[in-house]
Amino acid sequence: MKTIFEHIEYAKGQPHHVRKQITFAAAGLGTGLVALVWLVGNLSFGTFAIQGSNFADSGRPAADIAGSDASGAGLAGAASALSDPDAPAHIEIVDTSPATTSFKLADPTILPF
Repeated sequence: MKTIFEHIEYAKGQPHHVRKQITFAAAGLGTGLVALVWLVGNLSFGTFAIQGSNFADSGRPAADIAGSDASGAGLAGAASALSDPDAPAHIEIVDTSPATTSFKLADPTILPF
C-alpha cells in the first residue's frame, strides 16, 4: 500500500490538467465528507425535524430560552416572540440612554485659521 507521500510524488509527475483533476477531486471529497458529518450531526440532534414530531422529541431536549441566569439580558427578542403566538408581529424600540445628564456639554471650540 502506498503512503500519502508516494501519491503526492505520483501527482507531481503528472501533466497540469491531471494535477488539476486530482486537486478538484480531493477538494470535492473533503467537502463531501464535511457535509456528511454536518448532515448526520443535524439529523441526530433533531435540528431539521418538525417540532412536535416523534423524531424531534427523540433528540436533545428543547432549548431553555431564558438561559441559566435570571438577569434576562439580551433576551428581549426571544421574550417578545414567546409572549403571545397569535398576536401580530411588531417591533418595540426601547430607549436605553440616560434620561438626564449631570454635566453641561461644552460649547463647540472654534479654531481660527
